[in-house]
Amino acid sequence: MTARSCLTVVLAAGEGTRMRASRPKVLHAVAGRTLVGHVLAAVQATGGRIAVVVGPGADAVTAEVKRAAPDAAVFVQAERRGTAHAVLAARAALEQGADDILVVFADTPLIRPETLAALRAPLAAGAAVSVLGFRPADPTGYGRLVTDGADLVAIREEKDASPDERAIRLCNAGLMGLSGAHALALLDRIDAANAKGEFYLTDAVALARKAGLRAAVTEAADDSEVLGVNTQGQLAEVGAVLQQRLRAALLDAGVTMAAPETVHLSADTAIARDVTIEPYVVFGPGVTVAEGAVIRSFSHLEGARVGPGAIVGPYARLRPGAVLENDVHVGNFVEIKAATVEAGAKANHLSYIGDARVGAKANIGAGTITCNYDGVLKHRTDIGAGAFIGSNSSLVAPVKIGDGAYVGSGSVITADVPADGLAVARGQQTVKPGWAARWRAVAAARKKP
Repeated sequence: MTARSCLTVVLAAGEGTRMRASRPKVLHAVAGRTLVGHVLAAVQATGGRIAVVVGPGADAVTAEVKRAAPDAAVFVQAERRGTAHAVLAARAALEQGADDILVVFADTPLIRPETLAALRAPLAAGAAVSVLGFRPADPTGYGRLVTDGADLVAIREEKDASPDERAIRLCNAGLMGLSGAHALALLDRIDAANAKGEFYLTDAVALARKAGLRAAVTEAADDSEVLGVNTQGQLAEVGAVLQQRLRAALLDAGVTMAAPETVHLSADTAIARDVTIEPYVVFGPGVTVAEGAVIRSFSHLEGARVGPGAIVGPYARLRPGAVLENDVHVGNFVEIKAATVEAGAKANHLSYIGDARVGAKANIGAGTITCNYDGVLKHRTDIGAGAFIGSNSSLVAPVKIGDGAYVGSGSVITADVPADGLAVARGQQTVKPGWAARWRAVAAARKKP
């Protein structure tokens, strides 16, 4: 059987008026991904072409769309005249044809690919319109879905509903599927004969039935999927739901978390089985953790790769470009950025390693820093395998420490150190016996009135 083609129209033209923020609503992020990015990820998982409708002057939204879905076509809704008007802004994409047309919203980041696939199913069975429904705890304010068996009879807005219709718990989630064979005809017949003078997508149901076509309802498995975002409070609400989903998926995959409610994840966090995550860990975007690793409490990771058996933290920070190979130990108050720490190397406390390579089984003493920035450019530090860097050392890049070399504690290293060599760069110690006692006596005499 030939797979059905699909075009998904993502509506990103509307702006929330209660976000109290300068950036467009759909560019706010949860779990390290923008709202529109979440929706596009779900749409991409279902396959087919994508058209995104944005408002005028929405260059930042367009850029994010192109980053998240490079093949998506972007269209501008010059005037905000309702949902059907927004869909028709993508007329050029609709005219290319598809078996199924889906209409989704860029501010519903919890929608799942499985639900979008379910929304298409009635179209394959011959329906002209497929509407996503849900059953909120409180249906006040939502349009009710009036059904007759498996058929959708009407979408009744609450202000227009009879008392019996208001008692209906099944409500309109807004997402809709249209048969490609009928989509444009139905959309073009929608008029603006209403108080607001807008073109409502929901009118497609009545028009389809008037034409003798079938409309159907697909009910969302989880009401949270259709949560929209118009306020900062709602943004936090969908973020909390998404965190619960992500944590549950990791637990099901064999990750150990003693207090999962304290662990913050990103949508793309990839953690293998047999990894242990202690409480209060934050994973920013772009983190992968291999089997057997331990991420200890109060660590923050972003754009980092952690190898098998590595130990990170507590209180460690891995910044973008940090790569820890197998069995690496990175301890408390260690920051690593744009650096590879090779197998078995250790930096157990109070160090900064940036723009560097740390060779296998090297030891980085407490207080060591790579001085990688000269105020204009970044420079690299190369630390060889088995090297020993004494505590409180500063390695002024660009510099190379050879395999097996030693750097004495408190050194400021500005030149390369050969393999198996010793470098000590500090002032010579001077000891003056009895000086402290004499100084205290003088100071005490000065203090007397």
